[in-house]
Amino acid sequence: MMKTSYLDLSLEEIHNLLKTKKIKVKDLLDECFERIEETKDLNAYITLDKENAYKKAEELDSKEVNDNLLFGIPIAIKDNILTKNVLTTAASHILDNFYPQFDAHVVDLIKEKDMVIIGKTNMDEFAMGSTNETSYYGKVLNPYDKTRVPGGSSGGSAVAVASKTAIFALGSDTGGSVRQPASFCNIVGLKPTYGRVSRFGLIAFSSSLDQIGPMSRNVYENAILLNAIVKKDERDLTHHEKEEDFTSLIGKDIKDLKVAIPNYYISDKVSENIRNRFKEIISLLETKNVKVDYVDIDHLKEAITLYKIIGMGEASSNLARFDGIRYGLTIEGNYSSEEYVKKVRSLGFGEEVKKRIMIGCHILSGENAKKYYHKALVLRNEMTNSFKDIFKKYDLIISPMTSSPAYNFDDKNNHDFDDILAIPVNMAGLPAISIPISKENLPYGMQIIGDSFSESKIYQLAYAVEKMIGEENV
Repeated sequence: MMKTSYLDLSLEEIHNLLKTKKIKVKDLLDECFERIEETKDLNAYITLDKENAYKKAEELDSKEVNDNLLFGIPIAIKDNILTKNVLTTAASHILDNFYPQFDAHVVDLIKEKDMVIIGKTNMDEFAMGSTNETSYYGKVLNPYDKTRVPGGSSGGSAVAVASKTAIFALGSDTGGSVRQPASFCNIVGLKPTYGRVSRFGLIAFSSSLDQIGPMSRNVYENAILLNAIVKKDERDLTHHEKEEDFTSLIGKDIKDLKVAIPNYYISDKVSENIRNRFKEIISLLETKNVKVDYVDIDHLKEAITLYKIIGMGEASSNLARFDGIRYGLTIEGNYSSEEYVKKVRSLGFGEEVKKRIMIGCHILSGENAKKYYHKALVLRNEMTNSFKDIFKKYDLIISPMTSSPAYNFDDKNNHDFDDILAIPVNMAGLPAISIPISKENLPYGMQIIGDSFSESKIYQLAYAVEKMIGEENV
């Protein structure tokens, strides 16, 4: 049988082939699952949903294809996003037999667009981690170098796209969990404005920080997927009704855009190679008459402390629902109800999750809530205002996405600066994208941050940079 490579084509090319009936949706799925089998050592998927995928393909192949570019397109879903009657584990043993009774809002919207879900991707357990090593189902490997981390917590989603087993994936970003793996795996990942995408059906880690985001091969396709997942949802009270066409500014001239670079983000904690490459990008932008200034933003140094206090506090509250009684892991034995819950949680949660729950419980107990959590919220508000002051003068903020390319699994060095580059965006509820900029064998990305609900402007600059890098390589 001749090997096909339809998944390597652009979204428009695939759409035209489907529309003219030169290929079927089934052909795309055959290729997806064949590639997944070939790359199974990367461990990007926890669950494959072949049966439902092929049923959907059969249904779609009997229809006429309209102008919907996402028709029949395969997508992978991070395993903390609920999929009705399909195993959803958040990469935790405590949910290893959990089959949700309903779909997350984003999954409803993906199905409305006639996309085909091929499976659920591996991740750090309950999205707690940045290397994808905390998963109960084993670590995910970086396709560029299998001795290196793929990033986390959405590592499986990033690897699914990077290894070309899926055209799109959904991830979630609580402190960089879409953007950092996108950087390490040479793909595009967007963390939308907090409230832009409904969190209904997302297994919560930190409710005031979590946001579902699109992961894709390029900027334009990322915007197309975001278009599909922003529809209003009354079930998420933090969701804003702000639908628009996120491709509207793509290809528009970027001259006269004003861009700020935080001084703290280009310190010597960022590797020299990345800093030099970032400066080359700045020079390219300046040739397009983009105004670039260096600025200071308050409280960036406190980002990790704020994240630990707010994130772990909220996690301890959110994860209290997992007790082995209503759903998830069950155990046999004659236990009192208290002993039973203790046993289930002891067996079901991994070490990193247990640690964060314990710290979070301490943070929220008694006077500590006022001493730590409420104080952190005040500082978080000050950081947000500092960003807002920058956006009064500048259109966008840019920075390196990570301080180094993907590091080895056994690397014991401190990589906290990666968190400092990523976390403030979540603290301030802002949108940000990671796009590939590496000239080297190991990928790394650049981050573009916008004011609330300015995703279209982010895509405008991101697309321009992507195009300039493409022209460099001609």
